[in-house]
Amino acid sequence: MVNRTVAGRYGVRLAIAAAVVATLPGFGVPALASAAPADNAAVANGGTYLVSEKNVKGRTSTMTVHSASMDRDIPLQVIRPADTSEPRPTLYLLNGAGGGEDNASWQRNTDLVGFFADKNVNVVSPLKGAFSYYTDWEKPDPELGVNKWTTFLTEELPPVIDEALGTNGVNAIAGISMAGSSVLSLAEAAPHLYTGVGAYSGCAMTSSDPGRTYVNMVVGIGGGDPENMWGPEGGPGWVANDPYVNAEKLRGLDIYVSNGTGLPGPGDRLDGPGINGNIGTLANQIIVGGAIEAATNQCTHALARKLHDLGIPATFDFRPTGTHSWSYWEEDLHKSWPMLAASMGI
Repeated sequence: MVNRTVAGRYGVRLAIAAAVVATLPGFGVPALASAAPADNAAVANGGTYLVSEKNVKGRTSTMTVHSASMDRDIPLQVIRPADTSEPRPTLYLLNGAGGGEDNASWQRNTDLVGFFADKNVNVVSPLKGAFSYYTDWEKPDPELGVNKWTTFLTEELPPVIDEALGTNGVNAIAGISMAGSSVLSLAEAAPHLYTGVGAYSGCAMTSSDPGRTYVNMVVGIGGGDPENMWGPEGGPGWVANDPYVNAEKLRGLDIYVSNGTGLPGPGDRLDGPGINGNIGTLANQIIVGGAIEAATNQCTHALARKLHDLGIPATFDFRPTGTHSWSYWEEDLHKSWPMLAASMGI
């Protein structure tokens, strides 16, 4: 397994790309603060409770919620609606493999705050969950600890958010890369919790290649053991958590899925977002980010065929170019927003 601290700035991309390329054809609010909840609130939410909320700037804040299932505090980034005079819906927006614990988060790498400045929705992003696939693990992991993300995100967190932010109880979910797979699984696990789902550059085929290789590498980069997550490879745990295999459970949801081909596009230039004229950064984005995006593109085309065969309506945006990088995910969020907004009644 690869130690995540050794992996360095480009380690996640490099390690994943090295594995997945081999599977491709032709390739070897007001500030609040409280140290603990009222006892009755904790009991009402099964031991999960709001620990604190702190205003950052304008309508952005950080919240900390204690998860009963994982027995730890989970930090969240929150954007409040433009108009809070009445209850509003919530978009749960998940980060990629780093879980937002590193610099690779929506708020750091996109125009997220500005984009939602005039929109009447709560936006909630966890800043934990690195290399976890935001799923319920079968066993505690020596490196990644206890992970019960399906339980936290679909059962524990929503009532706390609804109460703290005064929402109307309507939700959608979206995510990138690793979480582009996870949001589909979460929607399948709790179809009545969400009205819409947006999956950007994810791989829905997690129990078969290329997705299975991708899962093993992502978890391994974090130092985790995939068998602690879903049991022995190829076993029932892997199949039960495969969004592609369980695609029928997506029926009735508004679905938006996007992917690039991996070929260099408008965001892959020296003057592109996040490149800052650095040739090495650009090379990494084109070569490594290109290989990863080409692999997830395979998965996304397979999911499109599966949903078509099942007669499940979905919007697929297959970009002719684009690597596994933030400028494209920013665009994906913008393009998918009208569908997600409509699903939430905005």
